Amino acid sequence: MSRKPRSAIKIYVDILKVVRGADGRARPTKILYGANLSYERMQRYLAELVKKELLREEQEEGVTYYVLTEKGYRFLMEYERFERFARAFGFSL
Repeated sequence: MSRKPRSAIKIYVDILKVVRGADGRARPTKILYGANLSYERMQRYLAELVKKELLREEQEEGVTYYVLTEKGYRFLMEYERFERFARAFGFSL
């Protein structure tokens, strides 16, 4: 049985969920493993999420953290609401 690859939007959501699950602030390594991505792909997706202001990059004592913004929380909330709506009609995202 073959699995279909995740869409870009699903990868964005997976990353945002990992950060949210880490109290809204996660190091790249946690995101890498939690979202099951290669380092290069993770970097690309993180850059896009920062550009879209869903995440913010912070440095603390030389350590990089990604922080979920208010916009990021709202995006996840709306995505999850739509996901429930789609499932009610028999669709999966």
